[in-house]
Amino acid sequence: MSLFVFLGSLFVLLALGIPIAIVLILCAVILMLYAGNFNAEILAQSMVMGANSFPLMAVPFFMLAGEIMSRGGLSKQIVDFANILVGRVKGGLGYAAIIASMIFAGLSGSAVADAAALGSILIPLMVQKGYNRERATGLICSGAVIAPIIPPSIPMILLGVTVGISIGKLFLAGLIPGIILGFALMISWRWVVKNDGYIDTTTYTKEEMSQIIKKSLPALVMPLIIVGGIRFGIFTPTEAGSFAVVYAFIVALFVYKEITFKDLPAIFVDAAKMTSVVMFIVASASAVSWLLTVQQIPLQIASLFEGFSDSPLLLLIILNIFLFLLGMVMDLTPAVLIFAPVLFPIIKIAGIDPYFFGVIMILNLTIGLITPPVGTILYLGCSVGNISFPKMIRGIIPFLVTEIIVLFLYIFFPQIILAPLNLLY
Repeated sequence: MSLFVFLGSLFVLLALGIPIAIVLILCAVILMLYAGNFNAEILAQSMVMGANSFPLMAVPFFMLAGEIMSRGGLSKQIVDFANILVGRVKGGLGYAAIIASMIFAGLSGSAVADAAALGSILIPLMVQKGYNRERATGLICSGAVIAPIIPPSIPMILLGVTVGISIGKLFLAGLIPGIILGFALMISWRWVVKNDGYIDTTTYTKEEMSQIIKKSLPALVMPLIIVGGIRFGIFTPTEAGSFAVVYAFIVALFVYKEITFKDLPAIFVDAAKMTSVVMFIVASASAVSWLLTVQQIPLQIASLFEGFSDSPLLLLIILNIFLFLLGMVMDLTPAVLIFAPVLFPIIKIAGIDPYFFGVIMILNLTIGLITPPVGTILYLGCSVGNISFPKMIRGIIPFLVTEIIVLFLYIFFPQIILAPLNLLY
């Protein structure tokens, strides 16, 4: 019965439009009242202990690094470099947008940051070149789905801390699947180019190419340093986050000179605001997770899936349908924090690799950011692309379908994720 009390209160409160962090605290209070042991002190302690984690320090570091990079000119250099690679192909600016999303994913770790930074640059440029505004916005928003898959990934940090698995190994598990997802979007864009009849190309002289490559190198080197450093044990993900801040600061301030010391207070404030939102959700979700364990709700959910433990593939399909529906109504961060501790014991009983499932879960819930009715990136795309919500949906459909196909490709062929992971690790 406690399971239905939790789920019922969760979705009813979400439907009322209450902020997710407050919803989680109210769910914790409702569970306590239902159990007859309400204690505000225990609730506060569980929230504090949930946020008091050294690995979670990576979150504010990467958010600050992302904010510095988005204002410091790194995103523009990445776009220019991507244009050199594919600008000569018909519809090259669209291919460049996807490549830029893949590179920027290795800098920000956030789908929202990716969509905002690249969308503000590329959407006006694509419209100016004659691209359909709906399709251009849809491409940028769908490309942002790559960000939480390719390391460093903020959702993977939260997942690793929540379920107690290696964040570094999770990072490596997402590297190749994220790249494959980018290439799948390129195939989808090729169909759009033929269907819509785009013929634009961008060419550069050798001197222009040389200058762009030189300017973009500092931005391109950063993901390699972060991933390589974690892989070879030079630093932990948290230390990688602090390194990313220092590196982004030096490049933005002294190399690209897009920001000055006067800009730093505003950058710190914005990064602090974003971090506080995430950490408030982490704290409130920790309280709920503790109460779920006390009420033995994970065991109740596990019993519902007990009959599927002998068929890992069927279990994966059912869980991913559940996650997809969940992603349509709940944001990525709270979904990971609440349901990862519930689902991971189930997949371990079925013999499913936790790192494989971690990548699948993050990808599925990130796709939820571009699915109605509650798609955070959809609403961001409407704002950045200056289009209505129905037009946003029409523009993103071919790319959304492509990402769902890739998701199920990973489900049916887990070695696409596991084989590169075993090779890298």
